[in-house]
Amino acid sequence: MKTADSYPYQPVKERGTLRSFLLALFMHLLLAIVLYYGVNWQISTPAGVEAELWEEIPDTPAPEPTPRPQPQPTPAPPAPVAQPRPEEDADIALERQKRREAEQREAARKQAELKARQEREEREAAERREAQRKEEQRKEALRKEEQRKEEQRKEAQRKEDQQRAEEQKRKEQAERKEEQAKKAKADAEAKAKAKADADAKAKREAAANAQRQAELARLKALAGGSGSGGGTSDNAGSGGRASPGYADKVRRRVKPNIVFTEDVQGNPTAVVSVSLAPDGSLLSARLSKSSGNSAWDNAVLRAVERSDPLPRDDNGKAPSSFTITFRPKD
Repeated sequence: MKTADSYPYQPVKERGTLRSFLLALFMHLLLAIVLYYGVNWQISTPAGVEAELWEEIPDTPAPEPTPRPQPQPTPAPPAPVAQPRPEEDADIALERQKRREAEQREAARKQAELKARQEREEREAAERREAQRKEEQRKEALRKEEQRKEEQRKEAQRKEDQQRAEEQKRKEQAERKEEQAKKAKADAEAKAKAKADADAKAKREAAANAQRQAELARLKALAGGSGSGGGTSDNAGSGGRASPGYADKVRRRVKPNIVFTEDVQGNPTAVVSVSLAPDGSLLSARLSKSSGNSAWDNAVLRAVERSDPLPRDDNGKAPSSFTITFRPKD
């Protein structure tokens, strides 16, 4: 943008300048003529008149000589005053008039420059205020735009966080369902395996019971034959009575095989009657006295069956029958 400084100040041309100059010149010439004749009239000297006077001098005695007077210093004649000539006065007056006109023109030019400078400063100040207002409007628009973008970003972030949370929730639910399905499958497999193990165990126990029954029948047959021939008793033929510490030995053998996790009140007692072959093979195990807790009774019987064969007594043979006492808190 071009400012006022780019153009030099040019004062407005006045109308009628030539006519005014000619009138002023005529007036100066007229004034010079009047001054010229006025000064010449004042400095003209009148013509002088000469006259001689004669007078008779009477005879008088010679006077006594008087002292000669001291000569008085003659005063210095006044310096002649130079009278200005009318032409010089006219030139001076004209020069003064020109100087005044020049000063007036210079004053007018300075006034115009001052006014132009003030107008330029006011215009520049108005332009600065307008530019500042536009800059403030631009900054306000930028601030509002930034605020709008920030709100959009926050809204997008909130939606993204919400979607992420929902996705995480769905994932957790899917994992939980998958875990539950795995757990249900594992429980089903465990139940199926437990059932299969129970069936296999039942089959093994049935086969073992059948084998024990056959062995028992064989032993009874042998015992019957020996009784008729030698007259010995059943206890003697099958190992005799158990030693005092044999029941504790069997209890230490059976107790690690007891599987029981229930919490019972008190310390109930289960008494099991056991029949053995001379080599320690289990022939039978039955509950001779219940503890009042069927779970504990069944756990003890299963532990006795798992412990087959039982250890032999000190004489190298197992007793034919004896009883064992079991308590859960012993």
